[in-house]
Amino acid sequence: MEKKKKQLVVARSSAEAEYCVMTSVVCELFWLKTFFEDLGFPHVTPMQLFCDNQVAKHIASNSVFHERTKHIVDCHYIRQQVQAKFIQPRHVCSHDQLVDVLTKVLTSTQFHRLLSKLRSTNPLDPA
Repeated sequence: MEKKKKQLVVARSSAEAEYCVMTSVVCELFWLKTFFEDLGFPHVTPMQLFCDNQVAKHIASNSVFHERTKHIVDCHYIRQQVQAKFIQPRHVCSHDQLVDVLTKVLTSTQFHRLLSKLRSTNPLDPA
């Protein structure tokens, strides 16, 4: 059995990096949709794909191919899924990104606000 080699992708911008992640997420969503349909649970409404990068969201939603995006191989796949109404890109403000609790330096107020969204009040609580 042949092992698949992971493809190394070097992003030229944060929008491109975000776009590559969006592609991976859409592939997983497509697999999950197919899996649930096989189990008898069809999903007909577009799945919302949240993204905090406005440029990546606009690349996905805009059907016009721009010269600056010609090197992004995944453009066509995401756009096809948006046009097919499989996904609907939505913007989430970076102020509301829960992952920032784990990845960024935050003010005490912002830290506790995001921590409360995770239903936790103690940062040392293992649960």
